[in-house]
Amino acid sequence: MTHNIVIVDDHILIAKAIASIVNEHLNYQVLYEVSNGKMLMEKMANAKNIPDIVLLDISMPIMNGFETAAWLKLTHPDVLILTLSMQDDDDSLIKMIKAGAKGYLLKNVEPNELIQALDALITKGYYFPDWAATKVFNNVGFAIEKGDDQKVKISDREKEFLSFVCTEYTYKEIAEKMYCSPRTVEGYRDALFDKLNLKSRVGLAMYAIKNGYYREG
Repeated sequence: MTHNIVIVDDHILIAKAIASIVNEHLNYQVLYEVSNGKMLMEKMANAKNIPDIVLLDISMPIMNGFETAAWLKLTHPDVLILTLSMQDDDDSLIKMIKAGAKGYLLKNVEPNELIQALDALITKGYYFPDWAATKVFNNVGFAIEKGDDQKVKISDREKEFLSFVCTEYTYKEIAEKMYCSPRTVEGYRDALFDKLNLKSRVGLAMYAIKNGYYREG
């Protein structure tokens, strides 16, 4: 099965180079390239132009990557967003995750990692390389290590809670989904904060993604 890709990047040469790499693989084809989010909105007004994955730059004129991701998340939640940027700072990474990005790569990656990320998006629904996960965890006071999910005892209900943390549900809505009281959900949250030495929902969400508890919103 061939998956359709759209590239949103204001650097034409870079966009063309990325398209060339993607089109070398039978599983993927680039539908088109646009220079900013506004152009993407205009193209996607036609149902024939809705892709499976958007490769999205952050720094663009008129409508940047943050704004574009938020629009996609609101209007086309089934479209997977892979950030492809030169920005490796914590704020950009976390902001893109909150805006709806399911993956994050730097533009200096090897071509094979780009394809690896696309494959992961299709099969798992997300792709975050170790450096990205580490940045987020360090930002909330938790240094990730391989196998951390094996070192901490997490109950089945806490795992279920972690899967909902990755969605847009409020804690009250999560309680309804789990058929328990909001206070019980707050108890799961606080217990996990203590067990994992985390301080925010973003940290919990990244932990859930890294350890396979992710649930699509």
